[in-house]
Parts: sequence; structure tokens; C-alpha cells
Amino acid sequence: MSVSIDLSGKVVMVTGGGRGVGRGIVSRFLEAGATIEICGRTEPEDLPEGVTFRALDVRDPERIEEWVADVLARHSRIDIVVNNAGGSPFGRYEAGSPRYLRAVTDLNFLSAAFLCRAAYPALRESRGSIVNITSISARRPSPGTAIYGAAKAALESLTTSLATEWAPHVRVNAVSCGLVATEAARSHYGDAEQYARVAATIPRGQLAEPTEIGDACLMLVSPLAAHITGAILPVDGGGEWPAFLAHTPNADAILRATTIEGVTP
Repeated sequence: MSVSIDLSGKVVMVTGGGRGVGRGIVSRFLEAGATIEICGRTEPEDLPEGVTFRALDVRDPERIEEWVADVLARHSRIDIVVNNAGGSPFGRYEAGSPRYLRAVTDLNFLSAAFLCRAAYPALRESRGSIVNITSISARRPSPGTAIYGAAKAALESLTTSLATEWAPHVRVNAVSCGLVATEAARSHYGDAEQYARVAATIPRGQLAEPTEIGDACLMLVSPLAAHITGAILPVDGGGEWPAFLAHTPNADAILRATTIEGVTP
């Protein structure tokens, strides 16, 4: 018996769905037949057919509420919310101004909290599902993006609390991303050799594709995950090799197994 996921007739809201991880999520939901509503600051030039875009700042709760109201007015339902918007520039924590710290927190935590709250009545009626996109940075040191990691940790805590508070009507889960092969990642990590060195720190030996994050989201909102709520699902290729292995002679064989085009961790 074959297994497939059909989201025909389902209305899905995805924040930051125009590029990167968000675009990978949207592509998978489109393939499953869903109706997609996305938002962001700038409309993508190549918006896929079947996707509606709304320009807004996800840190503004009033704009979020207006977006939810507009989607309900046009579709009469909301079935799935994916809180994907997020990110942070790299920099030393002490160099960040209070305004900067607040902006990163608002983008990576409060924006999701606002949309969860605004969409809850509709999701309760449809017995819908929420997926929050978090990060490996929530559960390990994140030097250079400390406030980002802290905000994602807060979002994981919110995920588990809402899953309990809103059960059994709305399922709430999170996908914790490791390194993902977005356009930004390729420019951030440098040339091909540097990029390969970064990939070699991951047990799977490569960064995730955005569509692989989309696959995890699709599974979590499907009937296949009917009994899953409050879960933080790592999609990180095994995480990161423990640092001590680089200094343990007995680990040589393991480390050699991760060689990518002649580059080892």
C-alpha cells in the first residue's frame, strides 16, 4: 500500500515563505495540493502559481491580525500555520544595541507568538496544526548569534506549552533546523573548500536542502503525525561531530568516513 499526503482544500499560512527555507516549505506544500498564503517584507519576483503574497512586518501584531482576518475572509478557514520567518546577522553580543536585541527577539520569537495567538480560533475550528521553525542554536552555544539562539529556545518552550494548553484541538510542533543550504548559507561560508569543511562537521556530510525542511513540516501536519504534538523534531543530519573526536586517535576511522571531496573535519 502506498502512502501519500494530500492537503487539497487545506489553507496554509507561511511566514517568510518567499525564499530560503520558507521557499522549500512552500514548494512541498504546493506539491501536496494546499492553498498557500505567505508574507514578507518584499514580494518575490518569481512567486509560484497558487501562492498569494502579503507584504507585512511579522513583528507587528496588528498587521498579523489583519493578515489572518484577510485570509479568513477569502477562504473561510485556516488549517495550518508555519512560523518560518527569522534570522540574525553575525556579531558579538556586547556590540548589539538594545534596539538590535529587541528586533532579533521580536523577529525570531514574538512574531511566531503573535501569529499563533491570532490564528488560534480558526485553527481550533479546523482542528489544525502549527509548525514553528526553530534552530539547533536553541540547544547549543550560539556565539555570534546569542540572542537568536535564546529566541529560538523561547520558541521551543512556547511550542511545548501551547501543545499542552491547546490539546486536543490544535497540534503544535517544531522543526529544529541544522545548517541549511540556502543562498545566504553559500555566501556566508565562503568558497567551495570552506563550504565543504562546514558540511564535513555534520555526520550526514552535507547541509540540508530547504525542501528537506519542507518534508519534515509536511509530515508533521499530515494524518501520519496525528498523535504527535509538542515535539521538537531535529532535522540536522545528525547534528555536529563532538569536538573531542578530533583529538581522539580511535576516532580516525569515523572522521575519515566524513571526507567530502578530500576535505575532512
